Parts: sequence; C-alpha cells; structure tokens
Amino acid sequence: MIAYVFPGQGSQYVGMAKEFANIPAAKELMMQSDDILQVHLTKIMTEGPEEMLRQTEFTQPAIFLHSILALRFGDHHEPPKAFAGHSLGEFTALCASGALEFVDALNLVFVRGKLMAESGKRSPGTMAAIIGMDAATLKKMCEEIEMETGNIVRPANYNSPGQIVVSGSVHGVHEAIRRAKEKGIRIAKELPVSGAFHSPLMQYAADGLKEVLASTIISKPTAPVFANASAQPHGEPDAIRDLLVEQLTAPVRWEEIIHNMYDYGIREFVEFGPGKVLQGLIGRTLNAVKTVGVERPQ
Repeated sequence: MIAYVFPGQGSQYVGMAKEFANIPAAKELMMQSDDILQVHLTKIMTEGPEEMLRQTEFTQPAIFLHSILALRFGDHHEPPKAFAGHSLGEFTALCASGALEFVDALNLVFVRGKLMAESGKRSPGTMAAIIGMDAATLKKMCEEIEMETGNIVRPANYNSPGQIVVSGSVHGVHEAIRRAKEKGIRIAKELPVSGAFHSPLMQYAADGLKEVLASTIISKPTAPVFANASAQPHGEPDAIRDLLVEQLTAPVRWEEIIHNMYDYGIREFVEFGPGKVLQGLIGRTLNAVKTVGVERPQ
C-alpha cells in the first residue's frame, strides 16, 4: 500500500516550483494563491529573495503550494491508502485527503506562519538538532535542565532514530547543546529558526490558531491522516481541530508515525513537494519500504 507524505519548514529554496509555471493550469493556481493571500508568493518562491522566503509567514504557504502543485501536476501514482505530513505538512496532508479545501488550507498555513513568527517575538526561543542520542536519554536530560535552571527545553521533533530536535528558551537550548557535547554527542547544533516551534513558547500561536480553526470547515478525510501530536489517524473534525492546535506546542512524533503507518500496511511512501527530507528520515527509520519523491512536473 502507498502513502502520500508532505514536508514541513526547512525544505524551501529559491526557485522552488518554478517549472510548474510552464503549465497553464498550475500557473493559474499559483496566481490564484497570490490573489487569495494578497502577497507575491509565487515571485518569492521562484525568484526570492531568500531572506523573505525564510520568513515563516511566507515559508509555510510556499511549501504548501509547492506540495499541492506536485500532487496535482507531478508524476501520477496509485491512490494512497494513508497520508501524513511533517509539522506544516500535516495541513497539506489534510488538504490532499479532502478534509480541508485548498483555499482554507492555504489561508490556514499563512495565518499559522504569521502567528508562529509573532509568537517567536513575544516568547523568544530557538531550536537545536541533537544527533546520536537516544530519545529516552535526551528527554531525561531536558527534564533535568528545566528542573535545575528553570529554562524551557523540550524534544520537539522525533525525526528518525537518533535524530531529534529540541526546542525552548535560548538558554535552555544552549544548555542542552552543551550537555549533549559533554556526553560525547558529535552533532549538537543550533538551527536557524525564528522561534521555539513545537514547545510551550508557541502558546500564543496555538491560541490564535484555535480561533481561526473554529470557523474553518473541516470534513472527514477520505483516507487516514496520521496526526503529528498523537501519531494516530485523525478522527472527527473537532478532534482534527484540537490536534492541529496541540501540534504547535507538542512534539512532532514523525518516527512513531512512520512505524504506525508501516503497521497499517504501508510499504511505499511518496513525498510531494520540495526536497527529499522525508525520504531520508523514512529511510533511516525503516528498511523494508520504498520511498520516492515528486518535486517537479511529470
């Protein structure tokens, strides 16, 4: 069985989705997106500048739009039996599954990006990749830092075995980096982000997103969409809303999602959108599966 998966923030690059502009129907969707958001999103995606594309409020709709273009105008694959997306990609997965209409999903990710950027200003923080430490040891280390220093630091992305991102206050994350290196961890480095995503410091964004989701029409997905916050398939619309809000302050349980999808019967993962991040994470999590990517027109 096949699953469709969708990337999150960090996979963007200047020139993304450029080839789709040569397809009339795809170009129309790109222009429609600009009109809906009242910004020159497609110009930022295809021409930059990179500094603007890296701004969360533009990064998120850019990746979402690229993924939807790849889904609609890229290589065709057999219909999926399940969907999943990493962080922002969960909204793309819900759109692909029919749970969210395109216009609603585009608006949601744009608003989500703005809320997260504002949350980063109100409650400054950062994130760091810790590679080579098992999840239980890292979680315990974060708990010790919080208890001893009072600074927030939490596991934020369980990406694949031994590859975890922590998030929290600047002091808390820096202390996690220091202690990880002290324990002999080879790679512990701060990430170039504008806030402490998937941590309690995103509460302002979670509150704002909850308000927007309350008036957003959500349908039941046509196939299971595995949620970031629970690693289980989404259920009814109200439960979807709750999990999308929770996702902003809770860790992305990507490794667990992939194992659960495998147990569900998935043996091939197709990543739609920019880059190959998810293909790499899935390959490091499971051996007996096939991963392919659709990034450009067929």
